[in-house]
Amino acid sequence: MHAKDILIDGFSRIREEVHATVEGLGPDELSARPSPDTNSIAWLVWHLTRVQDDHMADAFGLEQVWQSQDWEKRFGLDLPRRDTGYGHSPAKVARVRVGSGELLTGYYDAVHEQSLDALRGLAAKDLERVVDERWDPPVTLGVRLVSVLSDDLQHIGQAAYLRGLLQSAAA
Repeated sequence: MHAKDILIDGFSRIREEVHATVEGLGPDELSARPSPDTNSIAWLVWHLTRVQDDHMADAFGLEQVWQSQDWEKRFGLDLPRRDTGYGHSPAKVARVRVGSGELLTGYYDAVHEQSLDALRGLAAKDLERVVDERWDPPVTLGVRLVSVLSDDLQHIGQAAYLRGLLQSAAA
C-alpha cells in the first residue's frame, strides 16, 4: 500500500463519520451547545471542513472550495471570508448555524473530492516538499496532511460525542 492510499483511506473515513454524525439532525440539534462556551455539531463540522479546505488548497496550490464553488454564499455566515474558525469565541461559534445537515455534508463532500483529486496525483517524493517555512523545522506536505487528518478526526469525534449527548438527553 502506498502512502497516498493510506491518506485517501483516512480522509474517506472522515467523510463517512461526517455523514453518520450529521444525518437526520435538524437545525436546532445541529446548533445545540451543551453550555455557552462549547461548540455545536454545526460549528465542529463546518470548522473541520474549513480547515481541510484551507490547508489542502494551500498545500496543493488550489483555490479553496469555500470560494470557488460559492459555499461561502450558501452558508451566509457573518464571518470574514477566509475564516476557518480557529480561535473562535463563543459568540462566533454561535454564528455558525445551518438550515440543514445537507449544507454541511454538501460542503464537506465538495472539499473531500478536491482533496482526493489532489491526493491521487501524489508521488512518495512529494510528501517531502516543504509547504510551510514558518515553523522550525519547516512543515512538509506529509506532515501537513497528517496534521489535517488528526485535526479532522478529533473534531468529528467531538461532534459524534455531542450527537450522543443530545440523543441521550432527548430519550
